[in-house]
Amino acid sequence: MTTPSQPAIAGTTAPANGAHDVPMLRGGTWVTSASPRRTDVFNPSTGKVIARVPLATPDETNAVVEAAAAALPAWAETPVVERARVLFRFRELLMGSFERLAITVVREHGKTLPEARASVQRGIEVVEFACGAPSLLMGEILPNLARNVDGETVRHPVGVCVGITPFNFPAMVPMWMFPIALACGNTFVLKPSEKVPLTSNLIAELLMQAGCPNGVFNVVHGDKSCVDALLTHPLVRAVSFVGSTLVAKYIYETGTRNGKRVQAAGGAKNHLIVMPDADLDQSVAALQASAFGCAGERCMAGSVALAVGKVADPLVERLVDTANRMTVGPTDAPGANVDMGPLISAEHRDRVAGYLDIGKAEGADLALDGRRDLPADGFFLRPSVIDRVTPDMRVAKEEIFGPVLSVVRVGDLDAALDVGRRSPYGNGASIFTQSGWAARQFKHHFNAGMIGVNIGVPAPMAWFPFTGWNQSFFGDLHIQGRESIQFYTQQKTSMTRWFERPTDAAQDPVWRGKD
Repeated sequence: MTTPSQPAIAGTTAPANGAHDVPMLRGGTWVTSASPRRTDVFNPSTGKVIARVPLATPDETNAVVEAAAAALPAWAETPVVERARVLFRFRELLMGSFERLAITVVREHGKTLPEARASVQRGIEVVEFACGAPSLLMGEILPNLARNVDGETVRHPVGVCVGITPFNFPAMVPMWMFPIALACGNTFVLKPSEKVPLTSNLIAELLMQAGCPNGVFNVVHGDKSCVDALLTHPLVRAVSFVGSTLVAKYIYETGTRNGKRVQAAGGAKNHLIVMPDADLDQSVAALQASAFGCAGERCMAGSVALAVGKVADPLVERLVDTANRMTVGPTDAPGANVDMGPLISAEHRDRVAGYLDIGKAEGADLALDGRRDLPADGFFLRPSVIDRVTPDMRVAKEEIFGPVLSVVRVGDLDAALDVGRRSPYGNGASIFTQSGWAARQFKHHFNAGMIGVNIGVPAPMAWFPFTGWNQSFFGDLHIQGRESIQFYTQQKTSMTRWFERPTDAAQDPVWRGKD
């Protein structure tokens, strides 16, 4: 066990004299970056700076990777049961700090407290999955596959792994990655979004308290130059990424070109089909949560409603009414009771709001404009609904990543399926119906990797892979589930033969011809 050196704050609270400098974790020690470059961390609810995060130099990034590489041999040889015990202790510490984690997410990201709690819980479930490593890592054996020859396959760690994570889920997405990587015997370097570094530092603090050896888990803060240093570093063997499609493609191409194993989850344009027989009360509630939950800043948000036939008019009417009644405001105040919080930054808010003008210019109807009655401070935009969108419009094709729902009216289920076929993405899609036949056709034919029936956000839980398709994923093995075990391990097959007597036949029984 190790007792890491920790600063008094580890990136979770600011001193009285202003925003603190966020440290990095290298080899079990919290260090202050010598980089001359810093960027502000904001509380999106207030627009105020709460911390300053360093943008690591190439030498600092290299030092973090080397610390992970130095810790690799001992951790890889640590029995899997002992590695699992570290994760069990980590899980208990996460539960004990559950509210602290959720509040940190609220403070640096702007989620509502219920949303933050849910995201922390989803991350903890991946830790619980990883605690089963002794079973998940069991190999295969076939005795006597040839005369007196046994064959077996076992899994080995791949080496130093890197996780590059986005701003929208500061706790959940990092925990999609490193618990499984560590359980498999790898060491890990986490590069969280520079917009939300505080939650990652708190998680790292708890993992060290759980007895994670020095250097097994490290945190480096930085921007593209830091990412490029990680993608090209000769000691890095595997890279996991979640973010936009443009960056996911870059991560995949750069990482694989430099010999890395890469899984890169990208953006999405998720479709929600509402059939004429759907229960409108249930459907509207699900669409509201899917499109406007987490302020629309998630890759599984429903951003296009496909209204089939006569359901369109009443659906839009109810959506507008429901969205219009949502309370929007600061999420960080004690006792805050709001339905939706701010977006991550002023720049991102303005980009999302710009799509309302784009849709209107393309000929769509702005049924609900969210640019009204906004709080004076913070980065807010109310829910917006764009009606009579056509599949060729930008608001129907491009990832907006905010609280904007586009409604495309189609004549039947086949037309809705065709809209999906034309999408370059393929993350998630849902159908709302009481027809088993319609649901079956949808499940079988829709062009997406994660499917929901009467479910607004069909995101799989820890035990299933996050199976994005097309431009929503680059790689072969997905994040989460058993595919993640495959991603973070490499297989070794052994053939073994022992002779009973020195005079036994020297001929290789595997290549022995037919008698």
